[in-house]
Amino acid sequence: MEENQEPQEQETSRIIPVNIEEQMKSAYIDYSMSVIVGRALPDARDGLKPVHRRILYAMNELGLQHNKAYKKSARVVGEVLGKYHPHGDSSVYDAMVRMAQDWSMRYTLVDGQGNFGNQDGDGPAAMRYTEARLEKLAEHMLDDIEKDTVDFQLNFDDSEKEPTILPTRIPQLLINGASGIAVGMATNIMPHNLSEVIDGCVAYIDNKDITVDELMQHVKAPDFPTGGIIYGMEGVRAAMHTGRGRVVVRGRVRVETKPSGREQIIISEVPYQVNRDSLTNRIGELVNNKIIEGIAHVNNESNNKEGTRIVIDLKRDAIANVVINQLYKNTELQTSFGINNVAIVKGRPKVLNLKEMIAEFIEFRHEVVVRRTKFELREAEKRAHILQGYLIALDHLDEVIQLIRNSATPEIAKENLINAGWGIDEVQAKAILELRLQRLTGMERDKIKAEYDDLVKLIAHLNEVLSNEGMRYDIIKKELLEIKEKYGDERRTEITYLNDEVSIKDLIKNEDVVITISHLGYIKRTPADEYRAQRRGGRGVRGGTIREEDYIEHLFIASTHHTLLFFTEKGRCYWLNVYEIPEGEKAGRGRAIQNLMQLPPDDKIRAIIDVKDLKDQDFVKSHNILLCTKKGIVKKTSLSDFSRPRQTGVNAITIVEGDQLLEAKLTDGNCDVMMAVKSGRAIRFSEEKVRATGRGAIGVMGIEVDDEHDEVIGMICVSKNEEKNTTVLVVSEKGYGKRTAIDEYRFTNRGGKGVKTLNITEKTGALVGLLDVTENEDLFITCKSGITIRMPVQDISELGRATQGVKLIRVDEGDEIAAITKIDEDGIDEEEHNEENAETTPTSENGVSDNSELSADPEENAPNNTTE
Repeated sequence: MEENQEPQEQETSRIIPVNIEEQMKSAYIDYSMSVIVGRALPDARDGLKPVHRRILYAMNELGLQHNKAYKKSARVVGEVLGKYHPHGDSSVYDAMVRMAQDWSMRYTLVDGQGNFGNQDGDGPAAMRYTEARLEKLAEHMLDDIEKDTVDFQLNFDDSEKEPTILPTRIPQLLINGASGIAVGMATNIMPHNLSEVIDGCVAYIDNKDITVDELMQHVKAPDFPTGGIIYGMEGVRAAMHTGRGRVVVRGRVRVETKPSGREQIIISEVPYQVNRDSLTNRIGELVNNKIIEGIAHVNNESNNKEGTRIVIDLKRDAIANVVINQLYKNTELQTSFGINNVAIVKGRPKVLNLKEMIAEFIEFRHEVVVRRTKFELREAEKRAHILQGYLIALDHLDEVIQLIRNSATPEIAKENLINAGWGIDEVQAKAILELRLQRLTGMERDKIKAEYDDLVKLIAHLNEVLSNEGMRYDIIKKELLEIKEKYGDERRTEITYLNDEVSIKDLIKNEDVVITISHLGYIKRTPADEYRAQRRGGRGVRGGTIREEDYIEHLFIASTHHTLLFFTEKGRCYWLNVYEIPEGEKAGRGRAIQNLMQLPPDDKIRAIIDVKDLKDQDFVKSHNILLCTKKGIVKKTSLSDFSRPRQTGVNAITIVEGDQLLEAKLTDGNCDVMMAVKSGRAIRFSEEKVRATGRGAIGVMGIEVDDEHDEVIGMICVSKNEEKNTTVLVVSEKGYGKRTAIDEYRFTNRGGKGVKTLNITEKTGALVGLLDVTENEDLFITCKSGITIRMPVQDISELGRATQGVKLIRVDEGDEIAAITKIDEDGIDEEEHNEENAETTPTSENGVSDNSELSADPEENAPNNTTE
């Protein structure tokens, strides 16, 4: 028994008791660090996780360069698994596939052939079917790897060596980003534009003290492979400064009108990592559940050739803008990404801001350049040393040949060369003995001498590079700019700023544009210089391609920096920035206004006010909005009541049954108000006669409209400071018009009948327009047929109040004037103006400017009142 007890005691003595809590803690920390460093997080220097690094290195070792033949993906996966990456084959293949997908990577690193999946969520074919090779850009991540630029380590079984890092020339971490979940931490780095990132790197090299805000002038925001629109920059700016933030991305949509008149929403770009089929199905579910109204049908028509195209057919009464906002709210058409820039820095995970990520890359590139230069210097010195031995041997050629012939063995010959007294060492002696006889010719000796001289210069240059930091950074800049020139491209993701983030004046060119709105509610903006000036009586040009039952109803000039206040016939007010109005060709139809604001289908725009800046408190408090209706009601409300835009609009005036809002004007509290009616009467009274009331008030009587067939056609408000230079322009529906001095209209109390302003006859037709004009302005006249003419105001006769005027535009049978507006004539291109005038100068033959077209009114045809 005693003999059996001894081995048991020995076994027990080998058992070491440990605290299980401490053991678990230690083991879990080891495991977590292994996952963090060896699997889930990218290195800040080359931006790659180990699996991606091993795939690229294995492909390089297999000779899969961009100009070589493709090889089966299974061959690559096998190489990676067998030599470097002891994990599952699916993890390697999935990583390689992602590097080949141009919707996953901003700049693909693997050139795949075969089915590598698609953006609709379909997976790739099996690795035995697909083929791959390196992209040309990826080869620059492996440049100079053979020049001792990076450290190598043993693989999992110590049978091979693999690089610990790739000597990349491209800032991979920033341009392609990374995402991964480790233990206790995760990373989510967004892709960026290569050209922008390289510009940021160059700016950092030029100024190491550069701020993040200064770097953001180059690296503006993430740039996703699938495009889209970044909606707001606050979260992006936070990420650039701190390494953590949030970016909101919207898909790109446009509204098209089918020949039938029905509208479609076309989604041409979806946010990054959004599955197009899933998005389409989600929209269908929301329609079926009646969460989104107005959609008749949705279909994913995307393909590899034409890209993303998801078509949403709208119902006839649907408002496209409302549907788009509902899609942003309820689907992945608007997606937010949490930015978390965590990468491995010197073996430890660290949160990096934009400057730190660029600094880590540039520091690494500097290290690579130094190591490469040292390697090239060593190789050059080795070669120069051997060439020096060759030159010595050639100088003593006969003695060397005799010495070698007299030596019994190569070893003795080597010793004899070393001991000959010519200064030859062992390395040189060995090289001389291996020298081919053809190198002994005179021409070959010259080549050796030339090569040696070149090497001496190269060695001097390399030594200078090693001693001069500025030269090293210049080399880094030069290599980066070469990459930018070869592979740089334009941004795919558009950046939009929220209203409270940036002044729109910094982003939008300040220019005058012509805004046109048709009777059926189509709106567009056109550069003002597209409308050429003609003399009065000209034929005009077409201002818009419109349907037969439509015509241009509003035409006016505004700056792209201004805000427009739209007043509808039911008395509501809506807001729209001029730059938000779609730009269109002069002959284009424009976009339905319901797509830009939430305007009910049974309401329509009647008046527009152009305001320079709603945030200017002094301006807002000192100005009023004066409104008038067709039944002669006038109402004054402070502009401050309209200074806080709401998407759904606000009530501007309470409209009684049977009436409609007609006009809205911006006043400074010191204006003369004139209102005119269809039958040719006009009234003039002081603005002070109308007391200010709130937005919901009805208003007071401005002019008496006692005939049910009569109605107000316009209202003007002239500041007392401008009355000397201002005349009153009136236009009839058949193209007659004139200017009259404002003083010819006497002041009366508001609510009266007024006085005659135009002699209405069958030839003139009813009064349709009333404007206050000066001689340095041009007049725009638009007909219901779409014809638009522009003429200088000074060419229009100034006549008495009771005359019928002169013909301003020849109106075709059945056509009528629909709108008149004015513009400062400074915008006219003089050369174009003169050319147009030459083409359209009226003659008596066409009956436009002949006196027979003028009124028979003796006052009008008097010598001092006639026109040309």
